[in-house]
Amino acid sequence: MTPAPREAIAFVALGSNLGRREDHLAGALAALRDTAGIGAVVPSPVYETEPVGPGEQGAYLNAVARLSTRLEPRALLARLLAIESAAGRERGPERNAARTLDLDLLLHGARCLEEPGLVLPHPRLHERGFVLEPLCDLAPDLVHPVLHVTVAELARRARDPRAVRRASARTQFECDR
Repeated sequence: MTPAPREAIAFVALGSNLGRREDHLAGALAALRDTAGIGAVVPSPVYETEPVGPGEQGAYLNAVARLSTRLEPRALLARLLAIESAAGRERGPERNAARTLDLDLLLHGARCLEEPGLVLPHPRLHERGFVLEPLCDLAPDLVHPVLHVTVAELARRARDPRAVRRASARTQFECDR
């Protein structure tokens, strides 16, 4: 008999800057909650952020979700890509292009992986204020497994209030935390 997979706490970044941004983020959270092998899903507050990427782009809505999961990192990543695709995400050759939905696996417990298409922790996590601010809302004392620095300290280092700001109250998720 194969032992059941251990439960881990994972963090997923959510972003959208095309179409009905709030609906894309809410739909992604609902899809995560409906996924076998994923337990509690707790979203951070939503932030509005300046786009980073080519061409004229609208502002992003960004958040982070904390989830308990029995899915291994590769299986969780596959689920994230399927949710993106279902939301109309089209991957083209241009990096950081506008998108309906972007889901990034940031952390999966304290695991460190470097495989084709999957690096944990996310290799640019410590540089991205639009990820660090909402992650800090959920887990300020979490220690980055490679840099050995808390999320709060990483967020402080990357903080730019002009580029990353809390979204309006009407944009925040209604959830039972």
